[in-house]
Amino acid sequence: MTATPEVLVTVTRSGRVECRHRGSVAVVDGGGRLVREIGDPGTVTYMRSAAKPIQALAVVASGAADRFAFTDEELAVMCASHYGEPDHRRVVASILTKVGLEPSALHCGTPPSIRAEIALAQARAGEAQTPLVSDCSGKHAGILAVCIHRGFPVAGYHRPDHPVQRMIRNILAAVSGEPEASIGVGVDGCSVPVFALPLRQMARAYARLAEPSGLPPELAAAARRIAGAMTAHPFMLAGTGGFCTALAAAGGGRWVNKLGAEGVYCLGVKEPNLGIALKIEDGALRAVPPAAMRALALLGLLSPEDVAALAEFAAVPNRNDLGEIVGELSGVFSLTVG
Repeated sequence: MTATPEVLVTVTRSGRVECRHRGSVAVVDGGGRLVREIGDPGTVTYMRSAAKPIQALAVVASGAADRFAFTDEELAVMCASHYGEPDHRRVVASILTKVGLEPSALHCGTPPSIRAEIALAQARAGEAQTPLVSDCSGKHAGILAVCIHRGFPVAGYHRPDHPVQRMIRNILAAVSGEPEASIGVGVDGCSVPVFALPLRQMARAYARLAEPSGLPPELAAAARRIAGAMTAHPFMLAGTGGFCTALAAAGGGRWVNKLGAEGVYCLGVKEPNLGIALKIEDGALRAVPPAAMRALALLGLLSPEDVAALAEFAAVPNRNDLGEIVGELSGVFSLTVG
């Protein structure tokens, strides 16, 4: 980081600030010009699961979505960090059936649900572990669909040098404006490549995802289809109680949004066309909703109805073990002109 991250979110307990989460926010317009910021908008970090909607563009742009007649619900789960609820598993299984593969083809492991209460309920019910529960199973199924359609080998689809991963990296470069050679490549938690680039370029990618008229025609069409699927099926993006689901549902097509691990969040707004990317420095996911809600409020993008519908994410209750509210997590920053 070339500048000092600023305090984005505070955690209070009994009227006293107990914890502060620092980070950075970049806001760009449709042309990629930095218009608002706090901290270091040039922070280079892994995009993590916030890259999923960009990765899903390959499914549409390659022709795989048309060949296999994927529904909007199926495209939405390809963009998801879902909770592995029954509907999520059903939709991912449908994708695999269409492409002629079994869940065992997914190279995402068999982790429990990323939502603790759902993972506990599944364990108590004695549900068998399956890759379908993985929050990344939809992404992996989509990538496999591209492999089947394009005749790429299924084996090793998760390796950085696999042709499907090179295709995805090329798409990310085109959408973000970051030269492909400058995009860092690591290994994500689910084993596929993960991409590192500056926050402001992540924001630009989301601005274009929301309003893709400046992209090449095939990518613009893919972006419209992916954004439309995310809007039409917000439950697929996370699940019961999830911030991605709630924000997408409240937006009604005004924006696209996606969480990434280690405190990354990206949003693309249609009108005015903006891209927003934030990073919580310590990776605390609990700080993401209040930080994202604060950014949307400062940019004047929330209606009174939005404020009411999303209040629990703007001021997140801090509860004790009896469920009593003893404080809150809230965004406390301002954005300066870029």
